[in-house]
Amino acid sequence: MSKQTKLTVSASPHIVSPVTTSSIMFDVIIALLPACFGGVYFFGFRSAVLILCSVLFCVLAEAVYNKLTKKPQTVGDLSAVVTGILLALNVPVTLPIWMLAVGCLFAIIIVKQLFGGLGCNFVNPALAGRAFMLASWAGAMTTFVKPFADISLFFPAADTVSTATPLATLKLGSVEGLSIVSAFFGNTGGCIGETSALLILAGAAYLLIKKVISWRIPVCYLATFALLTFLFGKSQFDWNYTLLSLLTGGLLFGAFFMATDYTTTPSTPRGKLIFGIGCGILTFVIRRFGGYPEGVSYSILLMNVAAPLIEKATVPKVFGEVRAK
Repeated sequence: MSKQTKLTVSASPHIVSPVTTSSIMFDVIIALLPACFGGVYFFGFRSAVLILCSVLFCVLAEAVYNKLTKKPQTVGDLSAVVTGILLALNVPVTLPIWMLAVGCLFAIIIVKQLFGGLGCNFVNPALAGRAFMLASWAGAMTTFVKPFADISLFFPAADTVSTATPLATLKLGSVEGLSIVSAFFGNTGGCIGETSALLILAGAAYLLIKKVISWRIPVCYLATFALLTFLFGKSQFDWNYTLLSLLTGGLLFGAFFMATDYTTTPSTPRGKLIFGIGCGILTFVIRRFGGYPEGVSYSILLMNVAAPLIEKATVPKVFGEVRAK
């Protein structure tokens, strides 16, 4: 009997494309480089160490898991590299390396591999890893320092002075001491990759030009959040407050690099619009009424869970389909 090739049949139209998972991930890595370089510039050499360690931990976790479970090796698709970079850019530069390692293991093994690997996880692995670390080590995950601080490589918490982030000030309804220019260029306290709006937008522009991501989710996300903040924020009808709320924290980074994940977001155009609007509403509610000043991670994770329902509700009707009696 001749060997038969199994074919995967999907809904029409059947489109042939040269785009592969590894090429998409490579484009995402390129788009993340400005934020990586910005993190190293503002927070020093330890940022580079955390980024490299995070990538190493994620790649090793995936490789070892595939080896032990006798599954095909998938590190070549670069998804573990992207998860490692995203996770490192979402933590403060003072985070102990061992905590980051645990977060990487949780993201890759628990969130991704145990559910079947890339394409089967129902939430974003990097965001889930960050949420896990925030719940486990809240103090370490919310200890931020000013840019250009002298940070020790091995004992960063022992010789640094923490600073309040712009979000903590905005949480009080005040813009005192905050600068739009500083927030745009990145001269503020925060996570490694979220402080510079300019560098995040540069990477986002690359993804949009290459058509790796769609404009629907980030635009709806940011527009919904901006509108609600302007109308119902603690400083109502204040454009300065609204713009600072957009530029600070992880909002821009989350909107372009987290909320656009292929696996955990709807694939239909209408579904993307609904998903973005939902993220914007939840982020505003958490920032405005919650006890934690940031709400991006939890908003996207909650919408990840709702993505299959949104997808089902927005699937276009098949041409020629007859409804069963």
